[in-house]
Amino acid sequence: MAMPLRQSIRLGAFLAKQKMLRRDKFAILVELEPLFACNLKCGGCGKIEQPAHLLKQRMPVQQAVGAVEESGAPMVSIAGGEPLMHPQIHEITRILLERNKIVFLCTNALLLPKHIHKFKPHKNFAWMVHIDGLEEKHDASVRKEGGFAAAVDAIKMVKDAGFRVMTNTTFFNTDAPQDVIDVLNYLNNEVGVDNMQISPGYAYEKAPDQEHWLGVRQTRELFAKAFAEGRRKKWRLNHSPVFLDFLEGKRDLECTPWGIPSYSLLGWQRPCYLLDDGYAKTWRELIEETDWDSFGRGKDPRCDNCMAHCGYEPTAVIATTSSLKETLRAAVSV
Repeated sequence: MAMPLRQSIRLGAFLAKQKMLRRDKFAILVELEPLFACNLKCGGCGKIEQPAHLLKQRMPVQQAVGAVEESGAPMVSIAGGEPLMHPQIHEITRILLERNKIVFLCTNALLLPKHIHKFKPHKNFAWMVHIDGLEEKHDASVRKEGGFAAAVDAIKMVKDAGFRVMTNTTFFNTDAPQDVIDVLNYLNNEVGVDNMQISPGYAYEKAPDQEHWLGVRQTRELFAKAFAEGRRKKWRLNHSPVFLDFLEGKRDLECTPWGIPSYSLLGWQRPCYLLDDGYAKTWRELIEETDWDSFGRGKDPRCDNCMAHCGYEPTAVIATTSSLKETLRAAVSV
């Protein structure tokens, strides 16, 4: 299954408007990081490697909202760090929803029971809970015993409270196709999350663990075997069919890093969430003064093994809406 119908319709209308305005670069979703601090030390993330003075900072509400408005993106993924450590995260979320943005609030879920009362269910809001495999793998990845059980309990709690819940799972070269199948079956069938996102492990430069990234060939083999026998159609995956084709090697795509830009305490990150080639102060500066043609596989060696959704899902979404055949295929999948 593909992304939810409401989200698909909203994206289609947004992309049609960009085409009418003849814009060739635009933000589909902003990765908003209002803090770098976190309550975990995950091996695949390097946010807490930032200097101590940055880990203490929290982005003001108006700065966070203003950045999203400046970009014009219809969707926002609020990440970090751990967003629930931000004392005004509920205010940031509320204002963005009032401004008709689709908001995904990413969390490891450990603080959810303490903060759930600050939020209300909304048609354009979803919790995005980080789940990196079943219990043993997840706890090893986040480096906390009991992390998996706490996250699953929190998911059930917020679903009972009427919230939409999604999960985000990253796979590494230590994962076999059966690992992918087992965790997605569990989240889809037993926990009953509304939608799931998946991503191959990407070579994030500051991450403590630099040994377990997937190469392109490994990624394609992993997902081709995991998706076999019609399994991918049974899972409520929050991805376009084109992106899933890309993951399992049925088609190739160009990277469009401007489609999911990252905004943090340091500004707009060049060129994407995964690479750190400096920061722009404004959205316009990011778009107009970044050499976008220098990035992607075959252009920058740092990009050679990347198949992450932040670079390729925007390409897939644009390819879907630009083709009647792919639009119909996506609609049938919903």
